[in-house]
Amino acid sequence: MTDPDMLIRAAGAVVWRGAGDDPEIAVIHRPRRDDWSLPKGKLLPGEHMIAAALREVAEETGLGIVLGRRLPTVHYMKDGRPKRVDYWAARAVAQVAELPSDEVDGLEWLPLAEARARMSYEVDAGMLAGMLDAPLETTPLVLVRHASAGEREEWTGDDDLRPIDKEGEEQSRALAEVLYGYRPATLLSSPSKRCVQTLVPYAARELLKIGTDRLLTETDYDPPATLALTSKLVDAGEPALVCSHGKVLPELIERLVEQRSGPHPGDTHLRKGGLAVLHHVDGRIVASERYRT
Repeated sequence: MTDPDMLIRAAGAVVWRGAGDDPEIAVIHRPRRDDWSLPKGKLLPGEHMIAAALREVAEETGLGIVLGRRLPTVHYMKDGRPKRVDYWAARAVAQVAELPSDEVDGLEWLPLAEARARMSYEVDAGMLAGMLDAPLETTPLVLVRHASAGEREEWTGDDDLRPIDKEGEEQSRALAEVLYGYRPATLLSSPSKRCVQTLVPYAARELLKIGTDRLLTETDYDPPATLALTSKLVDAGEPALVCSHGKVLPELIERLVEQRSGPHPGDTHLRKGGLAVLHHVDGRIVASERYRT
């Protein structure tokens, strides 16, 4: 078992543009090492790996990105310590800064085969080998369990009015950074206070309204009706988010994946403040992931 204190954690992305079936890949040149690689870097203390991937790509390429499906995790040894790098496919959407010439002095957009040949390291070349095994152009449906809200048994009022606690406030702020990677523009929540509060930091950042529906509450959850409600978001074909409860989401995720012929999602339990991302194409779910905050 790897000693967590020895493990080096890093995150990055395979950034692409153009057509999803014939993409150009962003490759960077680092003068200090005189190598060509994919943008990636180490996590800051306490930083979520998705937030780290977004930050590192922006710092090393100047690009703003939207995340797609997660790619295989890479493990190797670095200076005698185990290193883990988490990657995502990511579509470039904007140039937000200039290249940092002290760290990166060149960025080139290359066809996939040329990008793979340009890589200085086999781990990077291997990351590109299976890029088109699944669709690159996907749309996310993000399902969020509300952040920490104390103990149900200790709350004496209407449970729908139970607010998030201090830990939940930290989770909601971290969640805002993570959600920015997927840019959901439609937010639909259980009207329970703890669910709505979980989304406030992201909604405020993106100037979005939070819609509510009682079909997402624990008391009014109706499996067929709630599935139909959520399915409409998939059919709309736009990035969207649903925030609900631990007693609702596992079954809802399973039913969505089954209805949309997606790969089996495995364990669908979400911790408080956790999220699942279902990537879909033309209404069909092609990949799913789970994360903590």
